[in-house]
Amino acid sequence: MEVRTTRKTFDPAAILDARDLIKLLARSVPVPQAIKILQDDTACDVIKIRGLVRNKERFVKRRQRLLGPNGSTLKALELLTSTYILVQGNTVSAMGGYKGLKEVRRVVEDCMNNIHPIYHVKELMIKRELAKDPELKNENWDRFLPHFKKKTLSKRHVPHKVVDKTKKVYTPFPPPQEKSKIDLQIESGEYFLAKQAKDRAKEQEKREKQKEKKEERARARAEAFVAPEEVPETGKEHKAKKRKSQEETQLVSSKKPKTRKG
Repeated sequence: MEVRTTRKTFDPAAILDARDLIKLLARSVPVPQAIKILQDDTACDVIKIRGLVRNKERFVKRRQRLLGPNGSTLKALELLTSTYILVQGNTVSAMGGYKGLKEVRRVVEDCMNNIHPIYHVKELMIKRELAKDPELKNENWDRFLPHFKKKTLSKRHVPHKVVDKTKKVYTPFPPPQEKSKIDLQIESGEYFLAKQAKDRAKEQEKREKQKEKKEERARARAEAFVAPEEVPETGKEHKAKKRKSQEETQLVSSKKPKTRKG
């Protein structure tokens, strides 16, 4: 597509507006909305967002964050900045006043740099309310605006083995060498025994272990047959039991049928 002026053209800057119109149409902006660029108080800005995030999955998530659930975040930005915003593919197209376009660009770039747009929405809402107050209109608003601290989480993984890095006393001698299996056998005297003697020693060790396990099992079985300790009864409890047994005997004797003499 190309744009040309005719002899009837009275505004030479209209060719630049026509260039922007073609740019917006190429970014899938509806024709009735794109034609508004020909108005003097309307400008456009096409923000390229794909190059700001390398990872594709992360880019898609952040682009969706800019839209919000059912496009609510985008609609809030449009109302607060008095602009038209369209997120399409790898670009964000915006139309409106110069001041609004500046805010939109800042919000979009911060969103791609992992700053949620809701923070900017809150800030813009406060600015709108402050602008209504004639006393605060020409004052500095920094004391009213929220300051969000940026949290940077450490990506370093904690090591499984914690090594003691305290300074030790320097010695020119190397640490003592660990003893091998043969050295340990020589110390115990097992190395010098014949094969049969070694087998006998192993068998003896095996029997001792079996004997220990057998004794443990016997103790565990015997524990089930140990009678529990009887708690000695106090004087009051003994009297109460005696009274109860007397009452039971009286009740049984009263229920016995009386025999007639005769």
